[in-house]
Parts: sequence; structure tokens; C-alpha cells
Amino acid sequence: MTISVLRKSVKRRSATILAVSALVAASLAACSSTDSGGDSNLLESLREKGAVTVGFAGEAPYSFEENGQLTGATVALHREIFHNLGINEVKGVNADFGALIPGLQANRFDVVSAGMSILPERCKQAAFSDPEFNYTTALMVNKGNPKGMTDMQSVASSGARLATMTGAIESDYAKSLGISSMQVATPQDGMDAVTSGRADVFALTGISLNWMKNNNPEAPVDVTPSFVAVIDGKPQVGAGGTVFRTNDKELLDAYNAELKKITSDPQKYLSIVGKFGFTEKELPDPKLTTADLCAGNI
Repeated sequence: MTISVLRKSVKRRSATILAVSALVAASLAACSSTDSGGDSNLLESLREKGAVTVGFAGEAPYSFEENGQLTGATVALHREIFHNLGINEVKGVNADFGALIPGLQANRFDVVSAGMSILPERCKQAAFSDPEFNYTTALMVNKGNPKGMTDMQSVASSGARLATMTGAIESDYAKSLGISSMQVATPQDGMDAVTSGRADVFALTGISLNWMKNNNPEAPVDVTPSFVAVIDGKPQVGAGGTVFRTNDKELLDAYNAELKKITSDPQKYLSIVGKFGFTEKELPDPKLTTADLCAGNI
């Protein structure tokens, strides 16, 4: 082989190596963008697909399945908001409540639709929308409330066997008050624990327990009046919202802009969620911000 031919061969091999290196680098960059837990532009991706997949935990009346159809107040909000964002279909993936944020992080769904309480520990793992619902706690008890329970402190003093839902705020209340609680996966499991005698009381949001009672009139249970839990002398004023991955900021911002149009108009808000038992009492206080809830300032 002559020197000139050899030089040409070396140049060709060098060009090939550079091209392969560029392809590898591009491939690695693409992998890193998807492996980060979200789409670099999830909003546009969802618009192109025409559908969003939400994770839900089967907690009525927030998000649940009825006759095989996904429904609930949070789902109704999502159908309205995502439609306005150019995304016409809302699909659901059922998961235990405690598995919703891990499932979101693992890309099993695009957002979490569960009316999830906005709490500092959760805000370290995911991003929350502006508040969608104010909530209070209630107790599901045996018919007639034989132990006279009215709040979490009365549960502690009565020695009642408490059931709470895994990952729900009521489990945190119990832990803070030193109450041992039976963990259940779903609201129905909590009701079953009370009716079967395995638990004396089931603590959950008042809106959820009243929905269950009204839809199971034959069940030998009562639901106490709702209350704001007090922990360490501090009222636990709370609100729930939709959960996003932390790097899906464009989708979150667009969602919040549409949400504000609804929550700033009580009539519009109730036209969407009223049929699920929500009233103006659940309409989020505009002074109650996600930033303050995440910081634990409330």
C-alpha cells in the first residue's frame, strides 16, 4: 500500500470513529432525558398522543372505578383541565395509595389523580398542583358510636383499635399521637375492618367516609362529624392536589393556569365536582398555597 493510499485509509477510519462516537453520545443523551423520570416536554407529548394516564387509588369520591369506568371528582377536574390543554382522553392505572408517588417516579403514569394531601415529606418526592380541595378528617365507627369517639385524641384515650389507609395523612396523625393503627390498602378495606370487628374505628377524610356510608346504607356504621385534626397543639389545616414529577414543570404550570380558572369561580367548580358530594366547604382557600403547605407553614 502506498503512503497516499494509507493516509486516505486512516482518514476514512478516523471519520468513521468520530461518527460512531457522535451517535453513541446522542444515544446516551437521549437515554438520560427519559431516565430522569419525565419527558423533556411532556405536555407536547401528551397532546400528540391525545391522552394522559393518571394513577389513582380507588378512593371515592376522588377517583375510582364504577362499572368499569374511571370517575370521581378529581377525574372530572382532570377531564376538564386536560381537555382545555388539548388532551382529550384520561386513562387510569389503579394502585395502592402508598404506591402512587413511587409509581409516578417509575413512569407508570403521567400524574397522580387522588386528591392527595400536600405535605412537606411528599413535596420532597414530587411536585403538587395548586390546591384543588380543602379537606377535614372524620371517623367511621360502629353504629351508635359506642366508644363516643369524636377526634383523634378521643381515639387515643378510648383505647379503640384504629384502621388507617397506608400512606394517608391519618396514618401520620396516628403515629404522631402514639396510636397503633392497622394499615389497610383501600377505603373499602377500612370499612370491612370495622364491620367485621377487626377494628373499632377507621379514620379518613370526611368526604370519603360520608360517600361510603351513603353508598352502603345497609352497613352497620356511622360517620362522625368532620373535624380538623390537632397535632402537638397545631390544627392540621390541609388541602389536596394533583401530583406531577418534579421535572414536568411545563405541564404543571399549564395545569395550574387552567385550575385557577375553575377554583376562582365557585359555580364552575361545583358544576364539575358537586355531583360527587363536594360543596363550597371543599373549595380551596386562595390564601392556602402549595408553597406554604410544602414548607409546613400552615
